[in-house]
Amino acid sequence: MRKLFNIIAIFVFFLGQSQITNITDGESLTLRIHYGFLNAGSANLTAKKSAYKGVPHLYVKGTGQTTGAVKAFFKVEDVYESYINMQTELPSFYVRNVKEGTYRQHLQTVFNHDNHTLVLTDKKTPANGSKTIKSVKGVQDMLSCFYFLRSKTTAELKTGTVFNMNVWIDDEMFPFQLKVVGTENLKTKFGTINALKIIPSVKSGRVFKQKEGVTMWVSNDANHIPLLLKAELAVGSLKASLDDYKNVKYPLKFTK
Repeated sequence: MRKLFNIIAIFVFFLGQSQITNITDGESLTLRIHYGFLNAGSANLTAKKSAYKGVPHLYVKGTGQTTGAVKAFFKVEDVYESYINMQTELPSFYVRNVKEGTYRQHLQTVFNHDNHTLVLTDKKTPANGSKTIKSVKGVQDMLSCFYFLRSKTTAELKTGTVFNMNVWIDDEMFPFQLKVVGTENLKTKFGTINALKIIPSVKSGRVFKQKEGVTMWVSNDANHIPLLLKAELAVGSLKASLDDYKNVKYPLKFTK
């Protein structure tokens, strides 16, 4: 189950050089997570305007937890935090604090984009101290990459568009590619809405059945709200769907 929530963090907390202007102060998105026929848990993303070292930032917090029967045998309480520079759309400070079964991890990362380095601190084991790691230009974290993509205009997210980015996960850099493959009318609990269909390229193996085993849908409007994620896993399938939304900047156009 721990790998399932890593997928959620990457791709749900995942969803030009324009500034971040389409996120309102106090936006909240909640997704319901299903593993096969089980109601496995929920994930929530909140965003508010803040400051980091005196510079305007968007503070984003993501949480994920198991619920119901799944929680009884595998308890998950994950917290992710990111301070994203409103002008550059790049992360300045990132926290990953996870409790998944008996597994624990609490890492903090400070990004130095000017000299392409980052400082990683292990808060779970303070004796390990901090270490400086060579980074790359334009690196994103697991939350900031999603808001970076959401800030794109409709024209920038047209069918056939491919995005390549490097994402900092845990204590390692991973290259990701996302391709906009088309649009479709998607049925949700709120009604039907036109959505962009996006396929991230991932490594097949122990988790995914194939290289492109994940598909996600976001609203085809200026919000680019995550609506649905499906992942075909090596064992079973995972689905995360929009369950609640608050303080979204532009009205979502659902039809019955």
